[in-house]
Amino acid sequence: QVELVESGGGSVQPGGSLRVSCGASGSILGIFRMEWYRQAPGKEREFVAGFTENVGTNYGESVKGRFTLSRDNAKNTVHLQMNSLKAEDTAVYYCNAYVQIHRNLARDLWGQGTQVTVSS
Repeated sequence: QVELVESGGGSVQPGGSLRVSCGASGSILGIFRMEWYRQAPGKEREFVAGFTENVGTNYGESVKGRFTLSRDNAKNTVHLQMNSLKAEDTAVYYCNAYVQIHRNLARDLWGQGTQVTVSS
């Protein structure tokens, strides 16, 4: 089965940088949409960044100018470069994608999440 796998989370001091990645396992035909969300303890899930094929990329208001989304199409992977990190960026980051698995099947998938912690 096709799965989304996140990686690259960790702990960093305020002002530092991290890069998280999300890849779709197995052979797929394409990715229509891939997005990052985050959720901190006691808070609702928040949109962070994402792209839609043939439309473009979007960023959440709180991360504009600091985070950058990029794609590696050959590896069916997206990277989220997070710079100038703040304590309020601390959360579990989840990848969500709408993937065409084969000619007659497309699915909305969620990754398991990766922890990002920003503290002194």
